[in-house]
Amino acid sequence: MIIPGRILDTVLLLPLVLSVADSTSLCPDERQMTQNNSLPLAEANTTVLVQMGTQAVLCCPRLSSKEVMLTTWEIILTNKIPCKISYKTSTNETMKNNCTDGRISWASRPDQSLDLQIDVLATIHEGYYKCEVAEPNGNYYLGYNLQVLVPPKVSLSLDKNRTVVCEAISGKPAARISWFPEWGCVTETESPSNDTRTVRSTCHCSDSNITVVTCLISHLTGNKNLSIALPSGAQTEKSYVKYIISSIIILIVMGIICFLKSSSFRKCKSENPDTTTVVEEDEMQPYASYTEKSNTLYDTADSLRMLQLSGSEAYHVGLPTSPVTGI
Repeated sequence: MIIPGRILDTVLLLPLVLSVADSTSLCPDERQMTQNNSLPLAEANTTVLVQMGTQAVLCCPRLSSKEVMLTTWEIILTNKIPCKISYKTSTNETMKNNCTDGRISWASRPDQSLDLQIDVLATIHEGYYKCEVAEPNGNYYLGYNLQVLVPPKVSLSLDKNRTVVCEAISGKPAARISWFPEWGCVTETESPSNDTRTVRSTCHCSDSNITVVTCLISHLTGNKNLSIALPSGAQTEKSYVKYIISSIIILIVMGIICFLKSSSFRKCKSENPDTTTVVEEDEMQPYASYTEKSNTLYDTADSLRMLQLSGSEAYHVGLPTSPVTGI
């Protein structure tokens, strides 16, 4: 990012500066900041990478304190109103405009040092920081594109069937994962939040001769190596056999339970027809009694009819007849 101002013939873009110490100064080499061994360059910008949670000190152009009239730090953070911190040498007066973050302040007394200090860096401190120094010969700038690094949380786990998963969680920027020995793996990158990245690499080792694998995690905040032992092919086969045997035992137990329930159901069902038969016989009993009574009446009528017929036949043949009694 180039800031307009008094620009000399040479503009220096300083190289990348990486800082991971607990407290460090990100000031460029003073020899790089001068031209013709006399005055600092009119403009210089550098990109700095600082690990989250550390402290950073940003420097102004090196000029004689007697020549400096006004020093202004302009801070442009992402999605925030620009902030300005100024110091006027002649009156020893400091001023702040829209600066509310207490972690950003002078590194020391401004009459002793014009450097800016940021305590406990967080991702919200990412942005552009520019120091402008005004002196009788003109204005000089020194700018920093500050980027905050977030170290990832790493893990290595063993899944079933000799499958290994290596993760670098919530890192900024995204970590890089490689394996030793090298083998076919599937790597995915996710974006959880806060511009961080989660990288997950999954590998399945079918070669039973490989007993140990190592996950190599590369990141700007530092590299890490994680190793894990793989079960042998015999152990994997043994585990598979145990799984099959356990499944068969479970199926047999379930079959026995189902058989016992089915037998109990058939037994209950076989008892129901006997009860129904008894009820039917009880219901038919009155009809059976009525049939027997009806047969007795029919028998009496038949007897009378036979007696009458016998008397009539006797009368026709001239045989004496006797009166019928007892009817």
